[in-house]
Amino acid sequence: MRIPRTIPIAATAIALAASGLATGIAAAPAATAATPAAAAAASSNHVVVIGIDGALFDRIAAADAPNLDAMIASGYSSKTWLYAAPMAQTLSGPGWATNLTGVWPDKHKVLSNTWGTTSDITEYPDFLTRLERANSALTTYADASWNPIVDGSVGTPLIGTVDKRYAATSDADAAANAVSTLRSTGPNASFVHFDDVDHAGHSYGAASQQYLDAISEVDGYVGRLQAAVRARSTYSSEQWSFIVTADHGHTDAGGHGGSTPAERSAFIIKTGPGITKQTPAIRPKNVDIAADVLATFGVARPAELDGRPLATASTDPFDTMVGALKPRVDETGIPASTLGWTKSMPTGWSVDNTGMGTGGVTEWAGWTLTDDDFWTQSQRDQTREANVRERGVFAVADSDEWADKTHTGTFSSRITSQPYSVAGKTSATVSFGNHYRQEGTQQATVLVSFDGGAFRQVASYTTDQIAQVASVPVTVPSGAKQVRVQWALTNADNDWYWAIDEPQVR
Repeated sequence: MRIPRTIPIAATAIALAASGLATGIAAAPAATAATPAAAAAASSNHVVVIGIDGALFDRIAAADAPNLDAMIASGYSSKTWLYAAPMAQTLSGPGWATNLTGVWPDKHKVLSNTWGTTSDITEYPDFLTRLERANSALTTYADASWNPIVDGSVGTPLIGTVDKRYAATSDADAAANAVSTLRSTGPNASFVHFDDVDHAGHSYGAASQQYLDAISEVDGYVGRLQAAVRARSTYSSEQWSFIVTADHGHTDAGGHGGSTPAERSAFIIKTGPGITKQTPAIRPKNVDIAADVLATFGVARPAELDGRPLATASTDPFDTMVGALKPRVDETGIPASTLGWTKSMPTGWSVDNTGMGTGGVTEWAGWTLTDDDFWTQSQRDQTREANVRERGVFAVADSDEWADKTHTGTFSSRITSQPYSVAGKTSATVSFGNHYRQEGTQQATVLVSFDGGAFRQVASYTTDQIAQVASVPVTVPSGAKQVRVQWALTNADNDWYWAIDEPQVR
């Protein structure tokens, strides 16, 4: 459902191949102004982020969309996955807040299309505001045909401090203002939003010709923005990048807000200097857009951001197994073409299923490596969709899904890491993505073993840990050289699950 548009407002200036200790997840530095050298370089950098409301990546190819097609053919492009309730519904408010702030809804707290003063947008500002604070010499621009992004009509504006903002009356109006602004003043960083694809989805459904026609219309606007940039007299001395994204998807029949793959679907497309054709094996996240823009201008990534620049290489050992993922066996509700699970483990890792019962669903018999696409489709609306801080391939122990097929005994399985060096250390920290749901007699424990000795428990979980990043301190015995870490889900029977990702020892 859309908030009615308001009249335009005047432009204002409103105020880890994980190995060894060196591969730990170090806390990112707080946002600071770019260094003088970075600031000087930033004067020739320009980024335009284009938001297409309710657009599905898979429908672009079917539409007459030569400009988007060309961006995909020559640049970085990937589908992405969003959350679902109870974290937030797949609506425009949460979607655009996530894209703009670089944090997930449990932080920014924009949970619907009306958020009043209950959000934390001021605590987690948009990337344009962060750029203004980091380097006042940078120029910024925001233009949206869904006006709540910029005008405060339903809550704190999602975009705060910018040099110029515009609340458009239509997509055509938004495009016209953006073309004029990009050509004449060429802001360093811009956000331009188009709404009509979402309207077509609501009225006719994502499977309709009208939806494709709306994508084609917006594609024309994208082309006009690019042409306006190329027409600048100073274009040859400037570095322009374009990022295109969406806030949510649409069902074939029309509508969004739910947890289906179509509704949770978004995407990121990027073109610009130094970017070549790439479809990353490990999909990015929508929170990466803000981090990527900040990095373009040499602004340090704030510690509270959930995203990372798009070029960041994975150091997660689980991600090395992306090529080993295979199609369903017992999970017949998942499309046969979806590759999403494996029992193969990274070098040095092992799984001990000696305590497992027999039978059950093949894919989930003990710890399994999987990804968002496969795991969330195994069973929707049980908070699997909220596992937003784990990305790519992650490890899952899922008693709930395992028990959906005839079995005996209980779910008891242990996954053990490769050895990490702790030589010369007196303490270490085990960190990992931690998405856990507790029920019944199920037990979740973290254990460590030094130099092949007995495992001892260093942490346990008896309450839900939704989309968390765990940090477990460990005392290193004198003279110890190596440590292995073990995650054990035991004594479970049709209870819940545990997902872990990006394990590190620092």
